[in-house]
Amino acid sequence: MRVLLQRVSYASVVVEEQLVAVIQKGLLVLVGVEDADTSDDIDWLVAKIVKLRIFGDTNGVMNCSVQDVDGELLVVSQFTLHAATKKGNRPSYIRASKPDYAIPMYNEFVHKLEYELGKKVQTGIFGADMKVSLTNDGPVTIMIDSKNKE
Repeated sequence: MRVLLQRVSYASVVVEEQLVAVIQKGLLVLVGVEDADTSDDIDWLVAKIVKLRIFGDTNGVMNCSVQDVDGELLVVSQFTLHAATKKGNRPSYIRASKPDYAIPMYNEFVHKLEYELGKKVQTGIFGADMKVSLTNDGPVTIMIDSKNKE
C-alpha cells in the first residue's frame, strides 16, 4: 500500500461539479492499493500517518502530528501511485488492485484512520473522475510504502 501525504492548509474534492469533501489544516492522503496489501499494511500506515510529526510546534519546528494539532484528513483513492514506468513511455498499472479488492481495503483504511484520529475522515469517491484542489503547506509532501518501511 502506498500513500502520498501532503500537509495542507486547504484541500477539496469535486466530482461532476459537486463539492464532495473539504478540509482545512491537515493532511491530504492519496492512497494506492495492491493485491499484496493486508490489514497489517493498513495498521502500520494508519499508525504512521496519525503520529507522523510534520506540523510545526510553537517554535516552528516540525514536532507535532496531525493528531497533536487537531488537524483533518482527506483520503483520496489513487491507483496511479502504483504506476510502473520502467519500460516505454506509457505507465503500467498492473500492480494496482482491481476495485473488488481495492474498495474493501480502502474502506478499512478510512475506518481505521477515523478510529485512530478520533473523528470523521473526509474522502473522495472511489473510482470517480475527481478534481482535487489543495494548498500545500510548506510544501511538505511525503511518500510512504508499507512494503518498504524506511
